[in-house]
Amino acid sequence: MRLLFIGDIVGKAGRRVVADLLPGLRERWALDCVVINGENATHGFGISQEHLDGLFDAGADAVTLGNHAFDQKE
Repeated sequence: MRLLFIGDIVGKAGRRVVADLLPGLRERWALDCVVINGENATHGFGISQEHLDGLFDAGADAVTLGNHAFDQKE
C-alpha cells in the first residue's frame, strides 16, 4: 500500500500547492491513500466546507484536524 500524508496545509498558498501537485503525485506514485492535515487550510484558522471540498477534489482521501479545526464558525 502506498500512503502519502501531507502535513499542515496553511491558507491559500497551501491549498494551491495541493491542487496543483496532488493529482500528478497520485498518478506518478500510484498512491492508494492520501491523508492531509487541513486544520489551518482556511487562512491559517480552521477549515471551511469550501476548502475541505477543494482538498477532496484535489485527490485527498481523508483530512485530519487539530486544535484549530473549529476556528471557523460554520
